[in-house]
Amino acid sequence: MKIAVFEVEDWEREAFQRLSGRHEVIFTHEALKSAEQVEQYADAQVLSPFIYSDLDADTLRLFPELQLIATRSTGHDHIDAEYCRDNGIMVCNVPTYGDNTVAEHVFGLLLAISHKLTEAVDRTRRGDFSQQGLRGFDLRGKTLGVVGTGAIGRYVIEIARGFRMRVLAFDVRQDEELEITLGFRYVPMDELLARSDIITLHVPYNEHTHHLLNDAAFDKMKEGVVIINTARGGVVDIRALVRGLATGKVSAAGLDVLPEEPTIREEAELLHSIFREEHDLAALLADHILLRLRNVIITPHSAFNTQEAIGRILKTTVENIEAYERGEPQNIIAGTIGQ
Repeated sequence: MKIAVFEVEDWEREAFQRLSGRHEVIFTHEALKSAEQVEQYADAQVLSPFIYSDLDADTLRLFPELQLIATRSTGHDHIDAEYCRDNGIMVCNVPTYGDNTVAEHVFGLLLAISHKLTEAVDRTRRGDFSQQGLRGFDLRGKTLGVVGTGAIGRYVIEIARGFRMRVLAFDVRQDEELEITLGFRYVPMDELLARSDIITLHVPYNEHTHHLLNDAAFDKMKEGVVIINTARGGVVDIRALVRGLATGKVSAAGLDVLPEEPTIREEAELLHSIFREEHDLAALLADHILLRLRNVIITPHSAFNTQEAIGRILKTTVENIEAYERGEPQNIIAGTIGQ
């Protein structure tokens, strides 16, 4: 098979070497984002993208021999699953790789907010050792609202309990045994919004979670709530978040994801009319406003990015390809072939 691996760093190539004896493996640093890029990969049977590739129907039609997409991510909203199902293309993901990694990043963001670390570090680098404006708050005794108690959410709860925080959680599927073991309480979403000092999101992005935090949700929250989002940008209505920050309803936010984050990387495209048609410029403007607010900390979708987590991603991706080769596919995304 011909395997095309996108968005890959040089050091990551070694993980695919065990496939190269039996298959032709080609690598590129680029994300697959346009039909113009397809020509040299068009005869590939396997594609392995990361999250910034855009495998929509128009792009996938240009791969007539495509059999498998082995995405190096848990989320798969960058892949047209319906097209894959209708055209016999299997899609596999990496269901777990950075559960503790992302949870640790949540608390990295939260501690940076609670101790005003960004401002403190910037100030001391300038030789200013004043304390003015640097007073933060303790995590101990605060109520953390965890939306989604999957693998990452569970690690977040464990860490929060170590900080002696009270934890409320919401999930459409409740695990009563987990509730007892970790010492938190499931509550309805509205109660979580109303009682939490800090809200952290750990849900996939889909039609049910699109703008889960919107104006109506922010209206139900405490004054001065802190929002943490390491899930997907579209889970939060970014304009509603900007309004919440402007009024003081939201005192601070820690974000590893933005709805138009790939676009911020490619702003030269703003000069093209097709760009203006395909992207939400209002959301992009809101993203830029957030980037400049002192009470908002934004990281570049890097919560997953540790040596250990990337190693797990690569290992599982190669295993997914080998399992497909053996006729024993694994980690198949629901809604695609065979599901």
